[in-house]
Amino acid sequence: MTVLIAGAGIGGLTMALSLHQIGVPAIVFESVPEIKPLGVGINVLPHAVREFTELGLQEILAENAIATSELAYFTKRGQQIWSERRGREAGYNWPQFSIHRGVLQMLLYEAVKLRLGADAIKANHHLTSWRETDDEIEATFINRESGDSTNAYKGDLLICADGVHSQARANLHPNEGAPIWNGSILWRGVTRGAPFLTGSTMIMAGYEFVKFVCYPIHQEDNGDTLINWIAERKFDPDHEWRREDWNRPGELSDFLPWFEDWRFDWLDIPALIQSATHVYEYPMVDRNPLKQWSHGRMTLLGDAAHPMYPIGSNGASQAVLDARVLAREILHHGATPMALNRYDAERNPATAKIVRANRGNGPEQVMQMVEDRAPDGFENINNVLNPSELNGVATAYKKIAGFDRDALNQRASIVAAPVEKFTS
Repeated sequence: MTVLIAGAGIGGLTMALSLHQIGVPAIVFESVPEIKPLGVGINVLPHAVREFTELGLQEILAENAIATSELAYFTKRGQQIWSERRGREAGYNWPQFSIHRGVLQMLLYEAVKLRLGADAIKANHHLTSWRETDDEIEATFINRESGDSTNAYKGDLLICADGVHSQARANLHPNEGAPIWNGSILWRGVTRGAPFLTGSTMIMAGYEFVKFVCYPIHQEDNGDTLINWIAERKFDPDHEWRREDWNRPGELSDFLPWFEDWRFDWLDIPALIQSATHVYEYPMVDRNPLKQWSHGRMTLLGDAAHPMYPIGSNGASQAVLDARVLAREILHHGATPMALNRYDAERNPATAKIVRANRGNGPEQVMQMVEDRAPDGFENINNVLNPSELNGVATAYKKIAGFDRDALNQRASIVAAPVEKFTS
């Protein structure tokens, strides 16, 4: 029994580790010739950290991340709208981690090589097609640099975790077209700087059409931190934009003017932006939910299945949950179409709710509510939003996204299997 996995991102690598945990061999195929630590910062929420903990990875993550203790929302003038504790500080049994996406991917990559063997990951293998028989599936790949075909591989299942531009999804839905752009463009960067607020706070400032997000992702030896930041501007739907790509450089002149006076007592946002070593531009996109991910012996996972706006810190965490639920179903039903269908039935509607919630601005809608009601600022936030409104938005989103504290702390493990500790 062997499972083929297309895509060595966070979802695909977590899938491989989860299969190894339940004793199922796997091979991971990656389009690029070399896996490198690309991207910027991401948040891993407690429900996903729980799954990494049950894969024996919490200690190595903690060494390379910041345990986020607070989430705080502010106006464009730096006035605090509200704040809440996060991770263990909020009573979760697991922390919330802020980490560089590339660092997380490489930690998972090294864990896969250690546990499954170096041959379990095959670079320069871009999925093109597959064909199925009664008891197996055969996937074909090409070397994208040369265009040459590589070996075809047979397995019991094919799990396609090949991202927002998934070739597998395109094969299933050839008329779907490009991802859907909502008018927002994100400029993302990482800056070395002094800690702000608690030193482990994630902040969001502004409102729906002009927003700034930042949080520390690594503590430096000299006391400084690596700070991940996102500057967002929402344009008219007919605004010109280019294809989304993590590696496209951004130009400060395209967005810095919108934030030049955002100098707060606790953070100088223009200075933070100008001190970044690199800036990347990324249009905010998603896709409409699909009725079905699984087709016979193949299925979709992560961004290939449910690309969503990066609101509420859910993209990577939901891919991790996909992998764990699918591993559970394979443990219970074997590497069979039944396992894929059971996974689909649980995870598809759950993630579709998040896609739709994020289109409504998710929990960040409270910033827009304050902008609408008090665009010139306020003396007391309770005269603008009452505490029940604030708590209601946050609580509702946590339930939709699956990280309600009490429910998470009390539920049984998704995958009931032995934990194998990993250290670098």
